[in-house]
Amino acid sequence: MNESLKARAMDEFKLYWFCTVYLFIALGTFMLYRRLVLAEAGVPYLNYGIAAVEAMIIAKVVLIGRALHLGKRYEGAPLAASVAYKSIVFGVIVLLFGVLEHVVTGLLRHRTGAQIVDDLFNLGIYELLARMLMMMIAFVPMFAFWELGRVVGTTELRDLFLKRQRPHEAEVG
Repeated sequence: MNESLKARAMDEFKLYWFCTVYLFIALGTFMLYRRLVLAEAGVPYLNYGIAAVEAMIIAKVVLIGRALHLGKRYEGAPLAASVAYKSIVFGVIVLLFGVLEHVVTGLLRHRTGAQIVDDLFNLGIYELLARMLMMMIAFVPMFAFWELGRVVGTTELRDLFLKRQRPHEAEVG
């Protein structure tokens, strides 16, 4: 394997785990909120493992979508437009994967097509829509960092956040 390919693979690997950790924090926070709300009603809820698996799946879906150039339409526009567009596009993809998840689960439980659709609309549509909305909001900071990295360079962006900064001349009094 040549060095360029090795470096790209390592960058993708790091990006995957960065996305996974970020999404786990976002999904874990949502799961914690759900647990606390349900605890008020006396209902136990401990599905944090699901948040980890979902984070890994959604991170992979985002990276595949990125490789397929989904969301690139507004990259020449102001960063706010590009970030909003990507957040919406990938939020809709999360919704579609949620629907697919319900269909597969229904098929594994030997449900008919009509039963799967009925279950989806009676039990799961509000949760899927809430998940899509929550993921759209969670995607905003993630895509904002990606877009900033695209514009100023990933090394420079990393240095801005992780290295001590010297004050600008105009700010020194």
